[in-house]
Amino acid sequence: QVQFVESGGALVQPGGSLRLSCAASGFTFRHYAISWYRQAPGKERELVARISSAGSLTNYADSVKGRFTISRDNAKNTVYLQMNSLKPEDTAVYYCRRSVDVTSRAGSWGQGTQVTVSS
Repeated sequence: QVQFVESGGALVQPGGSLRLSCAASGFTFRHYAISWYRQAPGKERELVARISSAGSLTNYADSVKGRFTISRDNAKNTVYLQMNSLKPEDTAVYYCRRSVDVTSRAGSWGQGTQVTVSS
């Protein structure tokens, strides 16, 4: 019953911006750290960013540091990923998951949202 719905992906030109949203349900959202992952065709899935339960602590992959910002609104059960200065190498399907579920391999991946950076 733990569910995430990712949205906001689109085709965008290099240098552009997007904001992804992750709407969560089926659990007490404010108790859990949340992570964004991405996967490009033929490549392994990689951690992009994560945020602590209260939103006080964040971590980013080196490849997106300074360009992406993860945030959350616990009142709305939603996590966001603001993506600026987008590059073609950011092209991927983006997923959100509870961090503990990824670590323990519990649950499953959702459908994600497609981000394509191209001119």
